[in-house]
Amino acid sequence: MEPRTSRSTPRAVPGKPMPAHPAMAPAALALALARAAELVCGPMNEILPTLSAAIAPLLSHTVAAELSGHCSHSPFKVHGEAAARGITAADLQALGALVTPGHVWQGAAVLGGTERDVVAAASEAAPMAGRPPLLVLVRTSPGPPLGEADAATVQHLWDLATGHRARIYIEAVPGALAQSRASAAERARVITELGEAHEATLTALLGVLRSRSLDDRAARDRAVDLAGSALVALRATADRDQKLTEEPAAEAFTRLADSLHPLFRHCAMRLELAPPEAETAETAVPADVAHLARAAVRTLVLAMTAQDGVHRIHVRWRIADCHLVAAVRDDGPGESARAALDTRRVAQRLAALGGTLAVDALPGWGTTATVTLPLGTAPGPRAEPLAGLHPRETEVLGHLAQGHRNRTIAEALHISESTVKFHVANILAKLGVSSRGEAAALLHAVA
Repeated sequence: MEPRTSRSTPRAVPGKPMPAHPAMAPAALALALARAAELVCGPMNEILPTLSAAIAPLLSHTVAAELSGHCSHSPFKVHGEAAARGITAADLQALGALVTPGHVWQGAAVLGGTERDVVAAASEAAPMAGRPPLLVLVRTSPGPPLGEADAATVQHLWDLATGHRARIYIEAVPGALAQSRASAAERARVITELGEAHEATLTALLGVLRSRSLDDRAARDRAVDLAGSALVALRATADRDQKLTEEPAAEAFTRLADSLHPLFRHCAMRLELAPPEAETAETAVPADVAHLARAAVRTLVLAMTAQDGVHRIHVRWRIADCHLVAAVRDDGPGESARAALDTRRVAQRLAALGGTLAVDALPGWGTTATVTLPLGTAPGPRAEPLAGLHPRETEVLGHLAQGHRNRTIAEALHISESTVKFHVANILAKLGVSSRGEAAALLHAVA
């Protein structure tokens, strides 16, 4: 569905990257900073509602929707009135083509089959997410465009929210990663069950309607067309969902290359890139695997550039045996120890998704660091229990892993201690453990 403006042209905040704007009043500045702190300190699954509340004093709106490619388990989210549930990810994708990152867009667009007055912002704070994360706000009623200062505040809050969320997922913080995997597993299960149920029903319907024992041929033909169209639509929905949660291997490597080139722009070292082979270029790579692989490779490249005697760094990606294998090789003295390259706990972060790091240093020939990540679910019988936890339970488990007591967890998540106890009991039962320490150990073993 293509967005359109009901007025002559979309209203947009003019200028290049957001220009300087008049100073905010102290009270307004204090409120904006308080909301920013809530975004950073609050639970990940409450970022959109918190952001909506932060923007409400600046812009009265009934719906806040987002499309963020870096969130692998739920890239499309909607917060607001029930009537707005007709808004789809396709609506936001079409609108996103009109929005320039850093420039607040204001105008009329068709969302959920209805023309609405909206304000939209795209962020460059998460450059590795592919398409810039998009925020769309449906105004309560048409009105004058936002002023420069208010538009800049909306943009800054969205940049803060997307940058914070991207950092959590890219750095593979154990609690957030467990939530991502649990949500993704549950989502995949529901989609599979729904798809199987619909396909079985429609296939049976087609079998009956194609029977020659029916007399009304015209009605039968019409019903066959409808059922066939429904099957096509169902499969198209699955394809769209796959595009949001996976990246082609070649595209994932291109994003890595784009992030590495600036590191060598003013450097005497030469960067050599070897993308996946043509026959595996379109292999689907889960978004969380692609993000983690890029983060690991960037860390290793930075560590290698800090060595003396390195003139060339070679980065290669390939798909082999259902694994993504990324190799980073330099032409230095070949004396680097694994500890020197693993300065940011790369191996620990890779282990969260069942990945490994191998370092091979050969004196006189250079050092090669190899990252290997499975394209499927991380192996191991104890990794799967986390998929049964709800988002709030994974947050509580993350606090347990840090040794926090019930009162500290309650204050951090803004819930009562009795609710924390309820969540802890559920966590122990679902994980099949008898103590908080065992639950924490299980999370550390997975992450």
